[in-house]
Amino acid sequence: MQLSSILTRFSEPETLKMAKLGRELRANGIDVIDLSLGEPDFDTPVHIKEAAKKAIDDNWSHYTPVPGYLDLREAICSKFKRDNQLIYKPENIVASTGAKQSLANVILALVDEGDEVIIPTPYWVTYSELVKIARGKVVEVHTSLESGFKITPSQLEAAITPKTKVFLFSSPCNPSGAVYSRAELEALAVVFRKHPGIFIMSDEIYEYINFVGKHESIARMEDLKERIIVINGLSKGFAMTGWRLGYIAAPVDIAKACEKLQGQFTSGTNSVTQKAAVIALTADLKPSFEMVEEFARRRKRTMELVYSVPNIKCFEPEGAFYIFPDVSAYFGKTDGTTTVNNAADFCMYLLNTAHVSSVMGDAFGEPRCVRFSFANSMQNIERAWARIKDALAKLK
Repeated sequence: MQLSSILTRFSEPETLKMAKLGRELRANGIDVIDLSLGEPDFDTPVHIKEAAKKAIDDNWSHYTPVPGYLDLREAICSKFKRDNQLIYKPENIVASTGAKQSLANVILALVDEGDEVIIPTPYWVTYSELVKIARGKVVEVHTSLESGFKITPSQLEAAITPKTKVFLFSSPCNPSGAVYSRAELEALAVVFRKHPGIFIMSDEIYEYINFVGKHESIARMEDLKERIIVINGLSKGFAMTGWRLGYIAAPVDIAKACEKLQGQFTSGTNSVTQKAAVIALTADLKPSFEMVEEFARRRKRTMELVYSVPNIKCFEPEGAFYIFPDVSAYFGKTDGTTTVNNAADFCMYLLNTAHVSSVMGDAFGEPRCVRFSFANSMQNIERAWARIKDALAKLK
């Protein structure tokens, strides 16, 4: 069967692959603890669910405008003003079926064959694959655990060429948990001002899950705002992963381009989700902040447990709900049956020996590291790390 060549340009997400392997073991009766998926283990707050029920009763069940209902786009604008001191109008906003579609829309709207997209490592697995689908060229800039997994202005300057079209990053970052401060963003902005042809994509989906202070958006740089696209959504901060609603704030021309693309792919996103999202974005954020407080407790305990494991180097995450330790000290070691040669082997060893799922760092552009989530109960986190410690002790 001759399938499209587009399928050869990109890979299946490793995050989904590891979750699938964990499910298969579970189906065989094995107690697998999942530290692989990036999903809050909380239920959607009651007031948001009630808004969805009301939307169903009020018969919001018809096709929706491609960029989203006007009241949703107005609510998104209100959220930007309240939380980020950013002024947008509804025509700057496009709502999509998840932030992943928002990212795809923007990349397909901006990137032509041969265009270069600078992405600091580590990065979320889908960034590079979307660029490949668009026939662009991924330019990885490697950060380090020692630098807090953040790109420096000198690294950014060195990576820019005449073919550079887009700079794509996240803060807070999945998988590292790095959070860019206002000063760090201003330092990057100095470089961008020298290169007016570069668009900046800022993925802020983990905005509320911040352990070090107030979220800062690079879109606050007013002179750069006309080439900045902010991507956000409801999955992480509101525990609404299955509801599938993401959105962008962008210059009008880019918003219209994304609307044109989306009109052919999916049209408007789910009507009931949109009505629930209006309430989520405009109501009291107390449930979100309570969730973050619990994540902070889990982060603290996770770091205590990680520090008790020999030969693992780990950056303490400033946001999101992952740790991304360097596990390369275990490469080349064996338990007598299995040899761990790389991060993929490390993850499979833990899955088959400790029955704990994780995600290899190669998927995020950093092959010495592995991502572990702490979006699981405290009990499961403690059980998982006890198993991990025991399994790694067998490697000599």
